[in-house]
Amino acid sequence: MDKTRLNKIDRLIQKELGDMFQKSVNSMNGTLVSVTSVNVSADLSVAKVYLSIFPTDRHKEVMELIKNSNKSLRFELAQRIRFQLRKVPEMVFYLDDSLDYLENIDRLLGKTEGEVKE
Repeated sequence: MDKTRLNKIDRLIQKELGDMFQKSVNSMNGTLVSVTSVNVSADLSVAKVYLSIFPTDRHKEVMELIKNSNKSLRFELAQRIRFQLRKVPEMVFYLDDSLDYLENIDRLLGKTEGEVKE
């Protein structure tokens, strides 16, 4: 399939899932979930969805909740994009911990700068 078409589908799914998670903040006890990226396979059968969760200490329980409600999320997504896609891909959710990694690097750099200044 054309790479441009796959990129459009990636962005469409990312936008709609992000909107769905934004509206469900109350049901997740104030935990903010954002969709950082989506990668759809060439045959449109599987979508890898990378999520960033804030606060980070609740990521395990929120990921479990999302994985358990995968079918209902897929159904709601299908209702939203039914005019753009015939078949909604199976979604596999992954935790995107790149922000934690960057935060750790900033913390380590700040620690070394503090040692140099003293």
